[in-house]
Amino acid sequence: MTVTSSRTTARPRHRGDRPPARDRRRRRGGGRLRTVLVVCLAVLVLVAAGAGWLYLKLNGNISTFDSDGLSDDRPDAASSKGENVLVIGSDARTGGNSALGGGDKSDIGRSDTAFLLHIYADHRHALAVSIPRDTLVTIPPCKLPDGSWTTTQANTMFNAAYSVGQTAKGNPACTQNTVEELTGMRVDHTVVVDFKGFARLTEVVGGVKVCLPQDIYQKDLNPNRATRGKLLFEQGEQSVSGERALDYVRIRHGIGDGSDIGRIKRQQAFVASLLKKVKSDGLTPTKLLPLADAATASLTVDSGLGSADKLISFVMSLKDIDLHNTKFVTVPWRYEGSRVAVVEPDADALWAALKADRTIDGKDASGGTSGGKGKGATATPSPSAVDGSGVSVTVYNGTAVSGLAARAADELTAAGFTVTGTATATSQDHATTVIQYGPGLQNRARKVAQLFPGAELREIGGAVVNVVLGQTFATAAPATAAPATAAPSAVPSGVSDEARSADDDPCSDLSYG
Repeated sequence: MTVTSSRTTARPRHRGDRPPARDRRRRRGGGRLRTVLVVCLAVLVLVAAGAGWLYLKLNGNISTFDSDGLSDDRPDAASSKGENVLVIGSDARTGGNSALGGGDKSDIGRSDTAFLLHIYADHRHALAVSIPRDTLVTIPPCKLPDGSWTTTQANTMFNAAYSVGQTAKGNPACTQNTVEELTGMRVDHTVVVDFKGFARLTEVVGGVKVCLPQDIYQKDLNPNRATRGKLLFEQGEQSVSGERALDYVRIRHGIGDGSDIGRIKRQQAFVASLLKKVKSDGLTPTKLLPLADAATASLTVDSGLGSADKLISFVMSLKDIDLHNTKFVTVPWRYEGSRVAVVEPDADALWAALKADRTIDGKDASGGTSGGKGKGATATPSPSAVDGSGVSVTVYNGTAVSGLAARAADELTAAGFTVTGTATATSQDHATTVIQYGPGLQNRARKVAQLFPGAELREIGGAVVNVVLGQTFATAAPATAAPATAAPSAVPSGVSDEARSADDDPCSDLSYG
């Protein structure tokens, strides 16, 4: 049966019936446009789906640590104008790291590398301060796995903080507490990088340039070997990645004097070289996505960076920091037997400069801000605006000037401190004022010191904070209003002279211990 259409059959169009060329072009152009739109829409759907998958993947990679372990007695958020990020290198044996670390999977988490990265408020300068693992510090109370807290540990090696609690994953919150106690600056974020993640990062960027002063063998990496073993590195400049990169930053005994200080300098050069490689490759999606995947899989972070969008947003805020303006230094130090002691007042001068957003060459890098972190932050308070509530102080007159202790007590009380008593010091020949403090009370002592510009901080035994007044306080005019904030101290030349920039040649100005 033949089926006929109810529609009128269109007659064939002859040459003379063709529509104008303009209409034909519009019709063909419209077809192309529709095709392009369909393709674009399809691509957008695919990209959106891919981005969603990627976001979920990156989000799932990130591990966070318990912020309940952070101290309740922390420096004020406005104690520094920029941001401070604590970076910890962990040799925990969990998560596949034991094969790279060479340790027992049941071993506790340890950390041999740490630096505090200060990101200036102008987001164009950054300074990383390395803290040697053997540095003798005060470890404040830290939380244990059972929920209890330790007591303050004075004169203890810095890397012991990460092992508090004896867990396989370590205790980054305790290390953060210790750094805040040491520096008087609030740590805004803490990032822990493990062996496996570190090795993966170096593979993703295609290797990192390093420089060796001599041939390096297995025995140089592990001095307990009976023989020197195979050759690991040849003398000179070369590119390393994966386990070879990890071996390079861990070498200690086979180069120079075998000290941890020498190893720190090589690690600083390595991080500088890594940053240079990432910058030179360009911040394109092709380069960034594998890097982001590797980075998030290797990190344990605080809750403030605990999602992909937070972490990526933070990293992108650093994109304008030039390599030359990214510096590496080591906290002022000296040997104390087989350990390392922090040199004062040099270290306090360094922390003061960072709080004021002064670069190591003395420039103001606050970006025109009045203080604080981010939009709406308040200015750093003047000494009279310091909240001294909850801080008890005993005042001693270390001069022959009568009435000095009472004058200081009045100023302390006006600032909210509790003065528990006044007395005459055992000697009256103090040239400068000294703030004495017991273990774990350094942050309280720093608050007190803001009322006494130029005062020296000195740790003593006993859970006390004392002010021993010197002649400088006797000759100063009594405070009738908010005293002017002392100008920030310059970074000691011994620190600035040793600074390394991220754009330095890997073989230049590199000490091997």
